[in-house]
Amino acid sequence: MNVDVTALPGIGVRKDFEVRSGRRIGVVAHRDGAIDLIVSQRDDPDACLAQVPLTTDEAAVLANLLGAPQLVEKLKEDHRDLPGITTRQLPIGSDSPYLGRMLGETAMRTRTKASIVAVMRAGQLHPSPGPDFVLDSADLLVVVGTPQGLDAAARILADG
Repeated sequence: MNVDVTALPGIGVRKDFEVRSGRRIGVVAHRDGAIDLIVSQRDDPDACLAQVPLTTDEAAVLANLLGAPQLVEKLKEDHRDLPGITTRQLPIGSDSPYLGRMLGETAMRTRTKASIVAVMRAGQLHPSPGPDFVLDSADLLVVVGTPQGLDAAARILADG
């Protein structure tokens, strides 16, 4: 899929791509750091049907929402021949006892036999995070294990 990058003099940069419906979806990254999610009109790719201003945190959450499911589906596909193994996204909520703490402090693997294989943060994938990886709010942990292990992992991240 091709992403078109268009300089917008005095404003910033527009990055967008055409979806199956013929509309274009993308972002405008303003020179001042502001970010807008944009959707074009079907008959005029330069005319916006919708423009949604996003804070940096909102853009990061949206990127996680869009990126993590693709990774989870790929891992599920890779594990489909391994009965009893599944993949799940587990969020670090703002009230998690592990917010701002190192991943190793969860003792996740020891306590649940589930493995954290990646962290999605602000649209960036952090594969195979080490025990010194510091957890942040809105992180999505991609965890592989048994259904029971994943349930236990979710409880640990929520309650300690």
